[in-house]
Amino acid sequence: MDNLVKVHGGGGYDSDFSDDEGQGEPSERGLKRKREEEILQKPFQKGRHSQAAHRSFHSNELDREEARNRRAHLISMNAFERHKKFVADYILYYGGQMADFRRSGASDKTDMDVLRENHRFLWRDEDEDDMTWEKELAKKYYDKLFKEYCIADLSRYKENKFGFRWRTENEVINGKGQFQCGNKRCEQQEGLKSWEVNFAYVEHGEKRNALVKLRVCPECSLKLNYHHKRKEVKAKTKTKRLSENTEPPKKKKKKRKRASSHSKKHKHKDKHKRHRDRSSSSSSSEKSQNSDKDSEAGDERGDQSGADHWRGPAPAVEEKSREEEFDDYFEDMFL
Repeated sequence: MDNLVKVHGGGGYDSDFSDDEGQGEPSERGLKRKREEEILQKPFQKGRHSQAAHRSFHSNELDREEARNRRAHLISMNAFERHKKFVADYILYYGGQMADFRRSGASDKTDMDVLRENHRFLWRDEDEDDMTWEKELAKKYYDKLFKEYCIADLSRYKENKFGFRWRTENEVINGKGQFQCGNKRCEQQEGLKSWEVNFAYVEHGEKRNALVKLRVCPECSLKLNYHHKRKEVKAKTKTKRLSENTEPPKKKKKKRKRASSHSKKHKHKDKHKRHRDRSSSSSSSEKSQNSDKDSEAGDERGDQSGADHWRGPAPAVEEKSREEEFDDYFEDMFL
């Protein structure tokens, strides 16, 4: 009680809890007003006593955002465009002329310009003698191309002028030139035929020719053979492939020689047939005995061959390697 009640000099009693809002703790009316303000306050509304951010903080955030945008813009440009932008900014801020920054002599070239100047349809050993960095760049691009089938430009077929190039990786994946017509402006997939074309072209002032394969639809085949007939490439049958792989040409000649000698023997026997008919009965009996002996000997040989079959281990069968199996699988795909 001593802490709550104070005795003043006037003789009266007073309490620390008064109804005035300015003194002591808030009254019930003040608490009620505060609750109403909290209820009516919007979610995005700031409080009365919330302080705004300082001006320096706002400027720093703007500088950071501008730096991010500039960095993204510079990354999106290539080296030459970035160089031109820096030169233009230098002239804008420090003054000067663009002629002062131009290079004397050689003109600016891109990688595509270098490839077009040094590209070759077929690279030979002679072309790789004096290799520069431009030729090495063109050779690396050439090594990445697929040289089984060609892509053709038949737009000027009436003039007997054709354009050929090798396929890129995306065209191989999409089947362009093999399962889809090899004409540049055709997407036909049915009735494709393979043609062998002797492609004559002029490259770096030198005449060259190359034997290439092209796979096109019937309509584009007419365009390709508009002036003269090309050689059609057809798939070999399975029996022909097996006969070529298993039977060499030397053995065929031997068989023919044996057959000719066998026919000569038969002719010789027919000539002397009359002399054999006039032979005596003793000779005929001897022949019959000899024939019986030969038949018995043949039976014995057959028995021996059957017994020999079970004597030793089975003959080893050569298994095909993985590369040979892949070659057999892809043999029909590439004509």
